[in-house]
Amino acid sequence: ACIIFTSLSAAITQMRAGKVRWDLASKLIMFFLLGSFAAGLSAPSIDASLLRALIGLFLIFVGVVMSLNWQPNPERAMPGVIGSVPIGFTGGYVSGIAGIAGGNVIVPTLVYFNTPMHNATATSSTMGIAIAAAGAVGYALGSSSTSADNMLGLIDLSTGLWIVIGAVIAAPIGVKLAHRVSAAKLKRVFGLFLLLVAGRMLYTSWILLSST
Repeated sequence: ACIIFTSLSAAITQMRAGKVRWDLASKLIMFFLLGSFAAGLSAPSIDASLLRALIGLFLIFVGVVMSLNWQPNPERAMPGVIGSVPIGFTGGYVSGIAGIAGGNVIVPTLVYFNTPMHNATATSSTMGIAIAAAGAVGYALGSSSTSADNMLGLIDLSTGLWIVIGAVIAAPIGVKLAHRVSAAKLKRVFGLFLLLVAGRMLYTSWILLSST
């Protein structure tokens, strides 16, 4: 839910810079939305420690690939609508389960299909608005386990407010800094960030398993 506003703040700056690939966004967005919504509905029924471990391992793989500045086959191109269905739905589901609105999935996917790094991050931010919204709706409807005043399904509204305020202020600054960095360096930084996120997820997975 917080990432709706984070993505919106970043996307506005990216749009003004003309970095968004609307052709790619329009091809993938519907399938990402379906996957993200499905994740919000199904997440409460999945073991949390297993979930974090699987996502952490996936992000380690992607992070290592990005950190090594791997280059895709220059002839590879984004598939058509039919080929985009499994890519978009799977990406949306992983994004929704992890609560990341697609950035850690969309960016590597677009780079894999030879989208320049700056365009990939811009397109990811823009798609993230709708993907985060779909996931948030799923999480709001997917559980009624609490009746606390500050909760909407699984969404903690009071905590989310402060996260949104900080993120909306910081997101445009991050976008402007990214535009000043070369594509190769930005890819390595993105990969290292993924490794940090993966390490955190594996650590919390271990904590959950140790407490059971």
